[in-house]
Amino acid sequence: MTPVPFCLIGVVLLAIVTVPASAASPGDPSGMWLTETGHSRIRIAPCGGGYCGTIVSTPGKGLDANNPDPALRSRSVIGVQILDARKPDGAGYSGSLYNPNDGKTYSGSMKLTKPDTLEVSGCVLGFLCKSQIWTRMK
Repeated sequence: MTPVPFCLIGVVLLAIVTVPASAASPGDPSGMWLTETGHSRIRIAPCGGGYCGTIVSTPGKGLDANNPDPALRSRSVIGVQILDARKPDGAGYSGSLYNPNDGKTYSGSMKLTKPDTLEVSGCVLGFLCKSQIWTRMK
């Protein structure tokens, strides 16, 4: 058996170490996003191994009027975390989504479909899902 030259081992190790991390993980959705309706802005930032999204602006009074907790119905939705996607799932991240329009929390997911396009999906019973496309703000 012919011994493997030491320099060849070094080249292989160097190739393994220099493979970009992005090749194995989804893109980074951190930043400001405009919802599909164009009315609300959401800030997405890293949290707990995934990403969380918080409402930064919304039209009108922006109250959490449909919150299931009556004590929270008069609070502003500005600053409310609506996206908690901490679980990497290969194509993106999964977790939960809070919809202040109906006061319900859904199982959900998010994934970058393009560098400036984020698909956000919320599901009831795990299979009745609705998606929105959010656009990255520059």
